[in-house]
Amino acid sequence: MIRLDNISKQNGHQILFIEASMGIQKGEKVGLVGPNGAGKTTLFRMITGQEQPDDGLVAIDAGMTIGYFSQDVGEMAGQSAVAAVMDGVGPVSALASEMAELEAAMVDPDKADELDAILERYGEVMERFQELDGYALDARAREVLAGLSFSQERMESDVGLLSGGWKMRVALARILLMRPDGMLLDEPSNHLDLESLIWLEAFLKTYDGALLMTSHDRAFMNRIIGKVVEIDAGSLITYSGDLDFYDQQRALSEAQRQAQYERQQAMLAKEINFIEKFKARASHAAQVQSRVKKLDKIDRVEAPRRRQAVKFEFQSPPRSGDDVISLRNVHKGYGAQPIYEGLDFLVRRKERWCVLGANGAGKSTLLKLVAGDTKPDQGAVNIGASVRMGYFAQHSMDLLDGEETIFQSLESAFPQAGQGALRTLAGCFGFSGDDVEKPCRVLSGGEKARLVMARMLFDPPNLLVLDEPTNHLDMATKEMLVAALADFEGTMLFVSHDRHFLAALSNRVLELTPEGVQQYGGGYTEYVSRTGQEAPGLHPGG
Repeated sequence: MIRLDNISKQNGHQILFIEASMGIQKGEKVGLVGPNGAGKTTLFRMITGQEQPDDGLVAIDAGMTIGYFSQDVGEMAGQSAVAAVMDGVGPVSALASEMAELEAAMVDPDKADELDAILERYGEVMERFQELDGYALDARAREVLAGLSFSQERMESDVGLLSGGWKMRVALARILLMRPDGMLLDEPSNHLDLESLIWLEAFLKTYDGALLMTSHDRAFMNRIIGKVVEIDAGSLITYSGDLDFYDQQRALSEAQRQAQYERQQAMLAKEINFIEKFKARASHAAQVQSRVKKLDKIDRVEAPRRRQAVKFEFQSPPRSGDDVISLRNVHKGYGAQPIYEGLDFLVRRKERWCVLGANGAGKSTLLKLVAGDTKPDQGAVNIGASVRMGYFAQHSMDLLDGEETIFQSLESAFPQAGQGALRTLAGCFGFSGDDVEKPCRVLSGGEKARLVMARMLFDPPNLLVLDEPTNHLDMATKEMLVAALADFEGTMLFVSHDRHFLAALSNRVLELTPEGVQQYGGGYTEYVSRTGQEAPGLHPGG
């Protein structure tokens, strides 16, 4: 269905692909992996024809439809979310808009003279709308939006008034409703809550077209794909199986290449030693010459490139009192909408609570109450003795000084720390070499999140309150963060839609449901096995 044959591509001075090839057949679900900047988005853009390879061929089956979801969402203002989603399917949306205009014209007294013509046109438009199964499409559009956690009210509101994250969901819904022959999904799991993520996973499992996707969410990708394509130093390498199988195969081939490299290096050293030893002797001239020629013809084995994964090690935080957070009879609402009515909740030292709940259940509100970002309408929120809090929220990234470089940002947070220690810290969070000289205003969402996290964890607090800390983080940084937090000796309260993060770090679960608040001893994995669901009100997709 989709084939890339011997493609080469260069962006400026950076060579992305050198005679690289891959193929995707109907029904195949493929995960695209590679470090940041390796060319994943460029590959998508070449398949859609937005960019051309410098050399080689991109072949798509004739008549094949392709839907491409990227992080770059276009302007959709002036229409409702439902209309914007149906828009992606083509003429049906235009007919629906015209029907709405004609319905308004029918009751407009100024257009009474034109009523016959309006009614006639309305009949034609409605007939065509029914032929194209327009009413079913409207219902399907609403079903997809509901799966992505849209309320009825939000479905009808102007897309232009939605936040960036909700606009992303509208753009994703358009592609899903199209059900094209091929789907290219670039980070579809960003900006989704756990419920939407599980719904999307089930949707993609039943999709029967060709799927090529990237995602920083390992558990999500692993449950969908059956094949991995890796971008590695300009090549495209295909592995059958999921990410776990890919990791094993990659480690195996790296070990084999290392052994091959070492054997060749030993042989070369021996030959070079012989040449050096006997080159001045006339009696060995023929042998020396033949060995020099032999060395010239040998294809050199390259040493495998080591993936840089720097381990971050916590300093021990100061010990807090045993009662870390206490909420007593807390009431909190927004307007007429109550969120909490008489909440009692106690967090003790070394507990790691993950907070689960459907959209709007009050997960972020709970974290804001604890952090002091918002006040309860009634009741008390108390932070215990000797507690030092680190709070990570999405707005934390807006507090960075745009004119400071990454290094200056770390330096102003820790003026007593040495340059070496700060450079090591930057390296742990993925900023190596000249990266530290980038001004904060040019950083991507992921880079800002990593910088805020580095500033928070260098001199660690003994209470971490984290609201979606893994949003924007790539897999390598996420793995580093999970490993670092696993060794953290303090207390944690966090919200995350990343199931690997939830399972690895929680030892308590607070579940927010319409029926009330449930508390579970044991972490997320125990919660799933005890309740038979991966999120409140949802059952696992098998």
